[in-house]
Amino acid sequence: MKTPVFTGSSVAIVTPFKDHKVNYDKLSELIEFQIAGGTSAITICGTTGEGSTLSLEEHMETVDFCIKHVNKRVKVIAGAGSNDTMAAVLLSQEAEHSGADALLLVTPYYNKTTQRGLIKHYNYIADRVNIPIIVYNVPSRTGLSFTADTYKELSKHPNINGTKEASTNFSLIGSTIAACGDDFYVWSGNDDETVPMMAIGAKGVISVVANIMPAFMAELSKSCLDGDFKHASELHLKYLDIMGKLFIEVNPIPVKAAMNLMGMDVGETRLPLCDMEPSNLEKLKASMQKIGLIK
Repeated sequence: MKTPVFTGSSVAIVTPFKDHKVNYDKLSELIEFQIAGGTSAITICGTTGEGSTLSLEEHMETVDFCIKHVNKRVKVIAGAGSNDTMAAVLLSQEAEHSGADALLLVTPYYNKTTQRGLIKHYNYIADRVNIPIIVYNVPSRTGLSFTADTYKELSKHPNINGTKEASTNFSLIGSTIAACGDDFYVWSGNDDETVPMMAIGAKGVISVVANIMPAFMAELSKSCLDGDFKHASELHLKYLDIMGKLFIEVNPIPVKAAMNLMGMDVGETRLPLCDMEPSNLEKLKASMQKIGLIK
């Protein structure tokens, strides 16, 4: 039996930029906003954090800054995934050296691999660190998905703690929870699937919406953990529209736009990501106005 890295809501925090550089002053403000809002863990340099367009130096510095600023008040999960196993090892070991509580490792993308390759990839990394690993299944971005049998095999490694599931495949998710039990945990990777996933045993969410509404996601996930699915469902339905609008274009384009509309001044996204289409921006604004996030 393993202990889950965290329960509840972890924000997949954005990386704020200013003058084409990481804005560390703003990042410190965002971290404080999350901790004050009840977030259980900060996930840094993931997809929402634009880890794929950070230089290696920027990536390691951003992870290190976050860990030092958080100062053990909540867990810090460092994005360290790559389609190059050796690069993932390097990022993982550097994050561990900085003091990360856990790692988030997306499946290899573009070159992809087989299920046997996934097992070898993750076990190779897990053998070379001493902190827990959360694997990340997001086939819409990578063109590759785990099977429940692969999850079961990975659950045997003491350092592989579970998965961030963004496959929308509830058969896979249910089969994995049934097969692995407390040897391998599941977290939602899609905000709008958190309630149904937690209803069948997921331990929480790694959330995009938490960037703008940390207290909401903390309350929703806590309600699920407490077994109060009536309240969780009410919250889910109340904010379902904004969850959808934050994915009206490729993440994190909309969430950064939303944060800037709220005066949070997180800057631009890096190319190839670009500003929202004006029509989509108006839809985002309308959704935010409806729930009082902006006037």
